[in-house]
Amino acid sequence: MIQKIIPTNVITGFLGVGKTSFIRSLLSQKPADEVWAVLVNEFGEVGIDAGLLGGETEQIQIKEVAGGCMCCAAGLPMQVAINQLIAKAKPDRLLIEPTGLGHPQEVLKVLTQAHYQQVLAMKTCITLVDARKLNDSRYTQHDIFNQQLQVADLVLASKADCYETPLIEQLSDYIMAVNNGAVTRGSNSDSNSNSSYTNAWKHRAIEPWSTKQVELLMPSIIARLNQPHEQIVNQREIQQLNGSSFVIQQPARLLDVNYSPLFSKEAKPQDVEFDGQGIMCKTKHADGFYSCGWVFDLSYEFDFDKLLHLIKSLEVIRLKAVMITEEGIAGFNSVDSELSIVELDDAMDSRIELLSMSKIDRELIEGALLSVCLRLG
Repeated sequence: MIQKIIPTNVITGFLGVGKTSFIRSLLSQKPADEVWAVLVNEFGEVGIDAGLLGGETEQIQIKEVAGGCMCCAAGLPMQVAINQLIAKAKPDRLLIEPTGLGHPQEVLKVLTQAHYQQVLAMKTCITLVDARKLNDSRYTQHDIFNQQLQVADLVLASKADCYETPLIEQLSDYIMAVNNGAVTRGSNSDSNSNSSYTNAWKHRAIEPWSTKQVELLMPSIIARLNQPHEQIVNQREIQQLNGSSFVIQQPARLLDVNYSPLFSKEAKPQDVEFDGQGIMCKTKHADGFYSCGWVFDLSYEFDFDKLLHLIKSLEVIRLKAVMITEEGIAGFNSVDSELSIVELDDAMDSRIELLSMSKIDRELIEGALLSVCLRLG
């Protein structure tokens, strides 16, 4: 039986904005006597973010849901993952990172259903956004990019060390425009009355964020972490709430984590199905994006310099990788040709995932990857 209600933060942001790096920084501020759990969702079919977070410890438990938005199929993948994570970790805080192409309004709709109120206390929803992307129509015309700003209680101007203050002011103006007409559902609201809704956009907080200034910027973010999440609804929903045809649907019951064997903490992750060469490849096409991901078994060792050269040559909008090289285990994170590399402690295999707005030549890139590695033993 669940003994405590768990403070829960959803952390959103579009592709490559730095969600994983921010969560790493946030975990570094965790109180020593607390256990935190992280649920990570990825667009692609190959899970990588858990490796980039640095792996699990007794005080930090991580679970991945790969293969697209975890709120799909009536939220079942997310409910399964949350139950397994709670059963295993019994956390003092839960951080949820939806995919950059996930639907944040749907994720929050699932998490704020009545049956979760005895399990999760929804706190500040944080959205990271690179203010430089406001000049790129691929972002501003994308519904999910705008949804992420609508649901945010706190907006972090990510990579703020790379641009000037006027861009943050432009971001503030853009958020005001995006949220024009939205409303917030108050904590004492009556869903059958217009008076239960207040004007939504109260100029929610915008804070600068950079991984190069963690000690300076993090205290202000931590101070906001436990503020209650304010649910956003739009004018169409208000009309539904006041219309005679509105029907309240009963939410599905949250299964008891100590009763259902499906949600047992002993549940094992899906095995990687390698081919005869010790490789697994999965592809996906959805929402105008193509992904292609590979997993190489433990016998493959990559030449770091040649791999780095290959990664820099790939014309994709997003790349993530955890690779075993002769120089150690390296994590690669690239968006729009901005590449960061971190040294990692452990990996059970090598994984790389590419995301593009055009079809990816799977055979060509797989051949290139095989040309920069050796298969040992």
